[in-house]
Amino acid sequence: MNSTVSQFNYGMVTPVVAFLMACAGSALGLRCTTRSVRMGSRGRRAPWLALGAVCIGSGIWTMHFIAMIGFTVRGASIRYDPALTFLSLGVAVAVVFLGVFVVGYRGVSPLTLGTAGVVTGAGVAAMHYIGMYGMEFAGHLTFDPLTVGLSVLTAVTAATAALWAAVSLHTLASATAASVIMGVAVTGMHYIGMAAMSVHVDADSAVLGQSSLDLLVSLLPMVGGPVLVLVLAAVIVMFDPDMLIGNESPDGRGARAAQAAPAGEERPTASWPAL
Repeated sequence: MNSTVSQFNYGMVTPVVAFLMACAGSALGLRCTTRSVRMGSRGRRAPWLALGAVCIGSGIWTMHFIAMIGFTVRGASIRYDPALTFLSLGVAVAVVFLGVFVVGYRGVSPLTLGTAGVVTGAGVAAMHYIGMYGMEFAGHLTFDPLTVGLSVLTAVTAATAALWAAVSLHTLASATAASVIMGVAVTGMHYIGMAAMSVHVDADSAVLGQSSLDLLVSLLPMVGGPVLVLVLAAVIVMFDPDMLIGNESPDGRGARAAQAAPAGEERPTASWPAL
């Protein structure tokens, strides 16, 4: 039988917190990729790009499962399969990692950005639907193909904008605005994807309801790990030695490199290294 679902079991608490986590992951990721672009050394660029990808991917995944804390199905008790749940986390980080490294080393030409955006956006959508198939309850899910397509298009648009912003925006104001826009887009993609879903509960297995505390207990440990990653990333960004001692400059090499160059010698400038 078809069952009634609710996305807002805790009112607007879960959507707002999910949105803030998406913004936080995006903001940290943008900060890391900005640092990587300003690194003149290939050896220092890759770690910052990797950390940026982990931040963005973890932020997207955390947003998804915080939003799922507010999701309930009338007549069904929901659990989440740990293997599929963490597979969805791995997919989120992997596709963002791929997209960030492509644009980080190749720039944002239309072809490069479009290809990276499609791959990353499709991966983010895959993360969402893998997470949904990780739900365990006495019944099954069906999806409206048109709405699913709209959610994938939203994910591709959000991913493309995120990748462009990651290597193009270097001021605090522009990065903050981009983080908010990305948060709106990613959260919107989640709820569009949820709108595509219909839940069918087995009539002979229906239960009276599920304790909200039970759902919190099952999901919070899974969310805790990526949240801790974001906190650690924030500490790394805040206490980056180059930022603390003022070794960051718009030319991409840092104040130390600029000061070290002899008088009359051309100062180093940033460039995109070839793979």
